Amino acid sequence: MKKVIQEEGARPIKIWTDEVEDSALQQLKNIARLPFIAGNGVACMPDVHAGIGATVGTVIATDKAIVPAAVGVDIGCGMNAVRLSLKASDLPDSLLAIRHQIERDVPLGTGGAHNPDRLPGIQMGLVTRYAAVCEKHPGVHNKNMERQLGSLGSGNHFIELCLDESQDVWIMLHSGSRGVGNLIGRYFIEKAKKLMEQYYVKLPDGDLAYFPEDTDNFNDYVEAVNWAQDYALENRRVMMTAVIAALRRHIAVEFTITHEAVNCHHNYVERENHFGRNLWVTRKGAIRARAGDLGIIPGSMGQRSYIVRGKGNLESYCSCSHGAGRKMSRATARRTFTVADLEAQTAGVECRKDDAVLDEIPGSYKDIDVVMENQRDLVEVVHILKQVLCVKGA
Repeated sequence: MKKVIQEEGARPIKIWTDEVEDSALQQLKNIARLPFIAGNGVACMPDVHAGIGATVGTVIATDKAIVPAAVGVDIGCGMNAVRLSLKASDLPDSLLAIRHQIERDVPLGTGGAHNPDRLPGIQMGLVTRYAAVCEKHPGVHNKNMERQLGSLGSGNHFIELCLDESQDVWIMLHSGSRGVGNLIGRYFIEKAKKLMEQYYVKLPDGDLAYFPEDTDNFNDYVEAVNWAQDYALENRRVMMTAVIAALRRHIAVEFTITHEAVNCHHNYVERENHFGRNLWVTRKGAIRARAGDLGIIPGSMGQRSYIVRGKGNLESYCSCSHGAGRKMSRATARRTFTVADLEAQTAGVECRKDDAVLDEIPGSYKDIDVVMENQRDLVEVVHILKQVLCVKGA
């Protein structure tokens, strides 16, 4: 931990970095003043940056309340990584054909969805639970729910082939609950705001509207968010199956998935026990890192990524960062860099190198190695991965 900020009338803010932008620091202070924040305070990860209402890269433990905007609209967003029995030498000299195959087989982009005749199939339990949520809240119904299962999305979501320090091949991907999770998030955020207005609750930021525990709104939100988190896990599982199938079409060598596999959320809320109390722990851009937990901390398109093992640091609510974290907005990145910069910063990586992905240029992210150094008391490194192929949804 780098420092602790303690203001009068607020919970402590525990920070694992020397650099916190002013807007993010104000958001942290706003959160720390909420009356239901647990006594141990707010944990700020080394990849922290400003978000909507709550900072990205923050762990918020609450007693008998949940803030929907802190969970966000990309509910259950997270990572999946598997190590294959392949070595770097088993890959073809050019990875272009593999990239194009993945781009054909996995729907990409904001509205990306499978054609009706290529639907991967969805667990009946997910369908039944979703129907129950929609029956109570028709506003969260999304006609593309099934068609978007196994799709990537856009922005910082990605699919990568990586090599570790032993030249073993890994598949790593990043996505969440897609359009249906976004709809659920926005619906309940607005519901919480209206609740605050109804009861004249004054907040330091309107986006910190909350649901008190043991109310219908709270229970309905927990039901919906748990469903979205499970949908996100299934979305990543289906995508991973598709990517492995794409590789088999272009790699002659037979390969298997090894025992090393990780599937973890980094935008979610869950009931956990900390400091002898049952609390609601919201990790917004953070992953759980209990002692022995495996996690994934990706860099950007041209940086390294890490498979880590948690140390169970109690002050962080057993958490760590979820990636490098942005150091500039997408608009600023587009003003700052050119496509030529993108080509230079992604040299050696088979990926798109055009204007559509310019805002994802590595230079717009924090240095992943500095982020890792700042959280040595949170995790230990198990594997260091270097991207050789990256698919973006643009």
